[in-house]
Amino acid sequence: MDERVARLKTIKHCENFIVNAAERDRDDLVQDARRRTLEIRASEHEVTSEVEKALWEGLYAYEEALSLKNGKRTRASRTRPKIKSEGIVAAIDLLVGKPKETIEYTLFLEMGLQDYAFEVIILKYPELFSPETVARSTERVASWAEE
Repeated sequence: MDERVARLKTIKHCENFIVNAAERDRDDLVQDARRRTLEIRASEHEVTSEVEKALWEGLYAYEEALSLKNGKRTRASRTRPKIKSEGIVAAIDLLVGKPKETIEYTLFLEMGLQDYAFEVIILKYPELFSPETVARSTERVASWAEE
């Protein structure tokens, strides 16, 4: 990550940086600043493990992808209550375990946030998720590689 981006402390600073970097056709800095935004947002939650931190970052990336798809700021309104009641690991396990993909992977690719897709995170920590969810994640990630 670029040192200028790493020094950004607030979401507002990141958003301003993204606008300025985009005006200068610096897609690399735009992607770094987007990633920094996810880090800042995730840091607002008390986490007890690296996987929880990664999943919060993934949730914010998911919301960014939803916003891109819908053309307006969109929150994961059905996922957040589940996280509150079940915890983030269990909620994402249930979400990704469903047969239908939650959002098109291409949206993550467009934003340079493909490493934040829940399926990718699950494959980094397979021991924490159900075998069915790990299998589904493996299938999806393999299909994305073919695209």
